[in-house]
Amino acid sequence: MRTAGLIVVLALVVTPCPAAEPTRRLLTARASALDPRARPHPEIDFVFEKSGKPADLEHASVDTAIPSRGRLVVWLMDHNAGLFERVNALGLHALQPHYANKWFSLVPPTDRLARGLVRLEAATGRDVSDQVAIPAADGMMERVRMFLRWLAQEQPEGRWEQFLTADGAAVRWEKVIIAGSSHGATTAARFALEVPVDRVVMLCGPRDQDQDWQAGPSATAKERFFGFSHVLDGGWSGDHYCRSWELLGLERFGPIEVVDDTAPPFGNTRRLVSAADVGGDEKRAHSAVQPGKGSPRGADGRWLYDPVWEYLFTHPVEQVGEPVPRDPDCRHDHPLGG
Repeated sequence: MRTAGLIVVLALVVTPCPAAEPTRRLLTARASALDPRARPHPEIDFVFEKSGKPADLEHASVDTAIPSRGRLVVWLMDHNAGLFERVNALGLHALQPHYANKWFSLVPPTDRLARGLVRLEAATGRDVSDQVAIPAADGMMERVRMFLRWLAQEQPEGRWEQFLTADGAAVRWEKVIIAGSSHGATTAARFALEVPVDRVVMLCGPRDQDQDWQAGPSATAKERFFGFSHVLDGGWSGDHYCRSWELLGLERFGPIEVVDDTAPPFGNTRRLVSAADVGGDEKRAHSAVQPGKGSPRGADGRWLYDPVWEYLFTHPVEQVGEPVPRDPDCRHDHPLGG
């Protein structure tokens, strides 16, 4: 007589652990909702809506899992998600305000300082230019302050309040890395001449080749200015960048270094260029120096300029290269309007 074996199958039920909450958070808000004093200025294309969509969105992000460097990157151009991800990974907060940055093609310079004054008024909201009328509530400085006040309440774990004075009445600009690309890089440089900041990062900039404000006195020490451009960019081939860099006095901190041939710290210089392959496209060369679809990648799929961006945003400012003479081949006499 055969005995039927009884096979008991025990089902092991595994309860999955809950997914960890993401530590990096992107926050957005409309500038017009944060400050009832905010007003549009359509005469310089500074508006709150375009084609029925909000045009005054501001962006901010931080990764609370990364040890903080206690510095805030204020980006003076359209929001760049790739850039924000990278600076957050370096322990930096990042913020992009809505400010008057569309006036460039609408307000031609009247003399060799005029464009710098328009930039300064757009950045500070102070009445320094007779070509525009941008009150304090609509200037970049106040937009940053109001956004930080909101961020401090909206995301307490982000510790955004560290970038404001104790009473919230002002931004602690000495803790700010003011940065931008092209037009934004140029305004960042002009602002830093007026207001002391921790660092200036100028991607494909500054330009204003027919202006002389770059040679003016600076509230920010010049070793805190860092520039990076591509040699096929029209701003480079037209001597716009080399001229601005020399008017800023950056040759005192080392020669122009080609990042494709050297490794960080690039001789501790403040002037970096690249000749990486961009398909011979001048427009792509202009945008290539910031994260984006036009920036060159290596065989591993990573952006070639990752070490460059880390250098620009975190290199110790007290470490500088050896001074070099001005470049005799750099054109310094661009005519007004040229």
